[in-house]
Amino acid sequence: MSDIVAERRAALTRRSLAPYFLLLPGLTWLGVFYVWPTIQMFFISLQEGSLATGYHLTWHWQTYGDVFTKYDTQLLRSVTYGLIVTGACLLIGYPLAYFIAVRGGRWKNALLFMVILPFFVSYVIRTLSWKFVLADQGMFLGALKNAGLLPDDFRLLATPIAVLSGLTYSFLPFMALPLYASLEKLDRSLLEAAGDLYASRRKAFLKVTLPLSLPGVFAGSLLTFIPVVGDFINAQLLGSTNTTMIGNVIQRRMLVNNDYPEGAAISFILMLAILIGVLVYARLLGTEELTG
Repeated sequence: MSDIVAERRAALTRRSLAPYFLLLPGLTWLGVFYVWPTIQMFFISLQEGSLATGYHLTWHWQTYGDVFTKYDTQLLRSVTYGLIVTGACLLIGYPLAYFIAVRGGRWKNALLFMVILPFFVSYVIRTLSWKFVLADQGMFLGALKNAGLLPDDFRLLATPIAVLSGLTYSFLPFMALPLYASLEKLDRSLLEAAGDLYASRRKAFLKVTLPLSLPGVFAGSLLTFIPVVGDFINAQLLGSTNTTMIGNVIQRRMLVNNDYPEGAAISFILMLAILIGVLVYARLLGTEELTG
């Protein structure tokens, strides 16, 4: 009898440990390629020296104070751009995803392919294409100027509008695809039930569709906001010195000036700020509803 009890306990133990063994490869990957590099980056940010003499750990915390003093404008601009682009992608991506999920019919796969089609082209090339679209005498502005609808000195390149347009275009699929995945599995009978209870289409959307699609909103917002804040390609190719983002500063400090401690400090601050923002956003949105 005791042997049977011991075997059952061993079986229960194996079953309880099985999920952890399944998580082990993923946790190992995160530990090697995320946690450990983050720890290394933190220690690099506290070093002093130069590329010629070498860098040494001196626990120089003043680097963080210098970052906030020197690059507060770029940090604030990056977060602002991230919020604007995330909101724009949500406003554009939600109707797009809703139409594909609800009205797409047999064209769903073709429409989804069109959404992800830009990923088949290099990110840099896609950004460069916006220089031709927004050029002063390009096919868009040039036609409007020739028609007398815009003054000859009007321009969009090297302005915040150009950078925001490029970012919105580049990261729209990151918002649309999670929204589609959330809306596509929506139970249509719930909408029919709302209609039977005399709910208008607007009220049914606000009370049924929108709450059930919040996991897609949450995932899409994260997948859009995080890379936008750290982006430097759009600001470099479409913007000017007045649209420099924190990613441009990190790229310049790391790869041009070889100032690794300051570049690491900026990266660590950016990552920590994004993490705090994600936690606050998850709290406001209600993570218990997202996982329910």
